[in-house]
Amino acid sequence: MNASERAALLAEITALALSAGTAIMGHYGGEVAIDIKADRSPVTAADRDAEAVILPGLAALTPAIPAVAEEDSAARGLPAGRPARFWLVDPLDGTREFLKQNGEFTVNIALIENGAPTLGVVHLPAKALTYAGCGPGTATVAEGGTARAIRARKAPPDGLTVLVSRSHLDKESTENFLKSYAVRETVVAGSSLKFGRIAEGVADLYVRLGRTMEWDTAAGHAVLVAAGGRVETLDGRALGYGKAGFENPHFLARGLSS
Repeated sequence: MNASERAALLAEITALALSAGTAIMGHYGGEVAIDIKADRSPVTAADRDAEAVILPGLAALTPAIPAVAEEDSAARGLPAGRPARFWLVDPLDGTREFLKQNGEFTVNIALIENGAPTLGVVHLPAKALTYAGCGPGTATVAEGGTARAIRARKAPPDGLTVLVSRSHLDKESTENFLKSYAVRETVVAGSSLKFGRIAEGVADLYVRLGRTMEWDTAAGHAVLVAAGGRVETLDGRALGYGKAGFENPHFLARGLSS
């Protein structure tokens, strides 16, 4: 897939993410039944309805590319194979934030090619905010439908703005890890919004010392790479995709290195 083909596909995926967001917002603000999955995480009709929008949409757009989606995987199990190209979908990243009604939940759709995220959309339906990217120099954020180019920033000389998870923070481990960094402020945020904030140059580092799945990170990772940033394991390697179990190790998301 060349750059122009990927850019055209990104527009279609962005529209699909917005449609999924509309499905989610049909449940927002009211009473929502909650089920608890085997991994003890919550799932609602909003998660399922969004995925029911995304998966048929992807099948229509790219019938030859399989999709790995959170709720489908929970119901039917993870796929056995690791194709060279596949979609990763989290229809509602931040279900806990959705239930708290704080707006910090996202629709995540990413294309994985040879273990790397090459296209991604992170849509926040409650904030009318959409991050997208499909290769270096293509990152954008759209607010209320108007898109602008974004780029990650170099680390400021007066210290880093560090993002940590709102609902999944191991406070002691994270604080100990950050002792080796010059930190100006620590900001709590939910879902893949954290990747977007680094991509648009308003934060510098996201530390995640806890369990995540590949569909949690792939779309934000693609956006951040498109904005000049990177996502690394703690030993400095690029975070890869298509791993056994689709589970991530601890990682760092960063802005520009130079």
